[in-house]
Amino acid sequence: MTITIVTGTSTGIGKTVTTAALCVRALADGERVVMVKPAQTGTADGDSDAREVRRLAGCDVQEWVTLDEPLAPETAARRAGVALPTMAEHASRILDLAADYDRVVVEGAGGLLVRLDTNQGTLLDLAELTRAEVIVVCAAGLGTLNHTELTVMALRARGIEPKGLVIGSWPSEPGLAESCNREDLPRVTGVPLLGAIPSGAGSLAPEVFRRRAGAWLAAL
Repeated sequence: MTITIVTGTSTGIGKTVTTAALCVRALADGERVVMVKPAQTGTADGDSDAREVRRLAGCDVQEWVTLDEPLAPETAARRAGVALPTMAEHASRILDLAADYDRVVVEGAGGLLVRLDTNQGTLLDLAELTRAEVIVVCAAGLGTLNHTELTVMALRARGIEPKGLVIGSWPSEPGLAESCNREDLPRVTGVPLLGAIPSGAGSLAPEVFRRRAGAWLAAL
């Protein structure tokens, strides 16, 4: 069994579409796959990353905690007066799922250090507790080198070597910065670039998304 945690260098970076593409790739390899979203915020606005992954990839999904306001999970829970499960409790559930599936793909909320419980627990803690492989989703444009290096440094400080980077939204007409960053990201971080998801991929029909997803992650 394999546990894969998908984190990002920021919010809105392309984690959900990358997660769906990873699930498609695993399904194509004959794996039994489940996607887990430990905490989903913004549900009052209809947000559901798990539902989007199920639409695009067609795999099993689980969404454990839902919070109305589009805020960091700890903040949304505190404002709603809701007690969140601890990272140890989340880790236990993930490990139980790993006994029934070949791959558990866990999508975080925001970046690596966003608080996911009321005890200061983060996705970094969850990765450590589950001994998961970690994929970092990053941006293509200016600022991505700094943000990605900081995320990689935080992982390595806990003894976790990232499995790879994925550019979460690659423009159809990349400029100089994007082209240079695609080469520089693996060089400055020492982490392989596994692929890039085309901008707008999440709006594709599911059958088209599934047919193309493997090519986007060609280095996986």
